Order: sequence, then C-alpha cells, then structure tokens
Amino acid sequence: MDRMPSGKHPASPFTPLDFQLVLLRRMADHNPDLVDSARLELSVSIADMREANKRWQAMVRSPRTRGAASRYRSVLGAPESVITRKVGDLDCEAWLWPVPLWPDLRFEVLLAPNGAVWNEWLVRAPGSEAPALHTLADLTPWSCTVDEAARAFAPARPLEGTAPTRWGLAFAAPDGEGVRREVVAEFSWGLLQRVAVRG
Repeated sequence: MDRMPSGKHPASPFTPLDFQLVLLRRMADHNPDLVDSARLELSVSIADMREANKRWQAMVRSPRTRGAASRYRSVLGAPESVITRKVGDLDCEAWLWPVPLWPDLRFEVLLAPNGAVWNEWLVRAPGSEAPALHTLADLTPWSCTVDEAARAFAPARPLEGTAPTRWGLAFAAPDGEGVRREVVAEFSWGLLQRVAVRG
C-alpha cells in the first residue's frame, strides 16, 4: 500500500474491507493470534491494517467530517436492513451491515430519533443462532456479543471501557466445578475479547 505524507489522504476510497481492518486493529491488543489469522484470510498485511486505522481516525477527527451516520453509509453503503429498536420510550433505528469476517454477525449503528448515533458495534445477525453460554469455558474470545453475555449471565453490570469502542461487563459465571466466579469481560466493538476472573 502506498504511503502518503502525514495529514494527507490516499486517493483511493475507504472500503468495507478497510473498515474490517479498523475493527481488527482494536482487537489486536487483546487477541493478536486471532487477528493475524483474520488478516491472512483477508490477504492484508499489518501495515495495511495500521494504515486503514490511521485513515479512519483521520476521518473521525477531521473538523470537516460528516456525521457518524453519513460516514458509515459512505464507507459501508446502504444498510442490509433497517429495524426499529425500542430504547426506553423512544423508537430508534438500527442500521445493520454484513461483516464477511464474521458471517453470523452484523455491524449495527443505532440512531436516536434526531439522527444522532447512539451506539456502533457488532451484534448477532437476525435469524442466526446465539451461542450457548453456560460456564466460564464458553466465554472464549470472539464467541459472543455484549448483549449475549449480559443475557446469559444476568444480572450483569456494565463497566466503562478503556476506549470509545470498548465495553466491559461484570457478572458471575460458574466455573467447570459449578463454583460461581466473579468475572470482568472485555469487549471491543461489541465482541468478546477476554475474561478476567476476580474471585
């Protein structure tokens, strides 16, 4: 991939493939082996991934940037589906796009009634079977989404993430001997990355 001077943008458009590399870049800190396998599947290099993330951050931070919803449409095209989600008393729109790396997931952008983006993360695709989550052993990297873990191990307490695209959940889950352990699960772009046992 050609390098551009700092502050300049490549002439080539930012594509859905580039966006997948942005997702992977955030996950590389937790699961470099999984990310390396995904990169090989996409036939891209570490430099390609870093460049895609650099370009994405430049778009997000540019003073001339379009709104988040428009940016996603520009990069990912028209949503595969648009559904209505109830958030409290509000009817919100959820835009869903396929993500080839994870065929059973969709990238969801949740819009408030005024068009502002409230959330942006990976969710289970409509009609796809959710994973069976019963014990700590089921909580493997990339196995489930935030919502799925929260439902399986309710009550779960949301935790502030260490970055805008990261989330945390605190909950209790049984280990292999049936003992309930207090754990913290960390997610990137809504997908489970790691679980730390606290007690």
